[in-house]
Amino acid sequence: MLRVFRNRPYLLYLTRKAFWYLVAFVAAVALNFFLPRLIPGNPVSVIVGQMSAGAVESATLERLYTAFMRDFGLDQPLHVQFWTYLTGVLQGDLGTSFMLYPSKVWDVIRQALPWTVALQVPAILVGWIVGNVLGALAAYKGGTFDRFAFTGSLMLSSIPYFCLAIIFVYAFAVHWPLFPASGGYSFGYFPEWSWAFFVDALYHYALPFLSLVLVAIGGQAIGMREMAIYELNTDYVNYAKKLGVSDRRVVRYVFRNAMLPQITGLAISFGTLIGGALVTEAVFSYPGLGSLLFTAIRQVDYPMIQGITLIITLTVLLANFLVDIAYGFIDPRIRAGQVGER
Repeated sequence: MLRVFRNRPYLLYLTRKAFWYLVAFVAAVALNFFLPRLIPGNPVSVIVGQMSAGAVESATLERLYTAFMRDFGLDQPLHVQFWTYLTGVLQGDLGTSFMLYPSKVWDVIRQALPWTVALQVPAILVGWIVGNVLGALAAYKGGTFDRFAFTGSLMLSSIPYFCLAIIFVYAFAVHWPLFPASGGYSFGYFPEWSWAFFVDALYHYALPFLSLVLVAIGGQAIGMREMAIYELNTDYVNYAKKLGVSDRRVVRYVFRNAMLPQITGLAISFGTLIGGALVTEAVFSYPGLGSLLFTAIRQVDYPMIQGITLIITLTVLLANFLVDIAYGFIDPRIRAGQVGER
């Protein structure tokens, strides 16, 4: 086994990375269980409190409280609840939702997940591509273009996602009613594969998408501009220019080296944009994981909170691991470093 690792330093690099990502996943699973239980309130008390709005006797409410505590397993010691949760996760069972009982958590998440993926993945990719191109052009051209691009990108990257979402709601849905203020589709429509529903969903999609992608463009442009300026002033660039190497060839190497940290930024953006998108979805009442998580927190729905945060954690860890794999192929210094350690 050791001989295999010595002969394949890149495999050793990936094995080390995989080990630490596994440790991070185990820690995240534990935190996903314990952190929701720090939220003030008892989920069963919330459910029974909603039932007590009608003329229900106190003895009946007490029996309901006891029955729900038993059905949800909340009458068990905390370590027993954690073991039940852990075995369920390993078997692919995220539990039963408290607020939508007896619906399974995964069934509810499966309905909301496509909306979040359709909103976030295009916003991440478009923001990353456009932001990097804008930052590279700003660094290369300089002058007035650089000043305007840098100022605009800095302003956009400084605005929290949800603040821009609120501004868009007020400006383009209330003050100028050009777009709907909330929802993923109009009342009377039902999700289906039809042109009418697609156009209506795209109409509701515009503001949430723009509020995410504009902030992403600003952040990526700032990072790419700084890295490109640094590379343009390095010794190898000055040496290449004195040797008479063409500007086109120099620029190609400059932006290739400047792109390496931005690839890591792509993975990081999955984490930051996911957090921002969840709040943005809540602002627009978009039928994705953000609105579902917001409702689950209000209802103190432990299994739903755990299921959504677990999916987010897996997404971020997987994105970072894939970027680490790609980094090893793109940057030869990583492979050289592993050989040196050997």
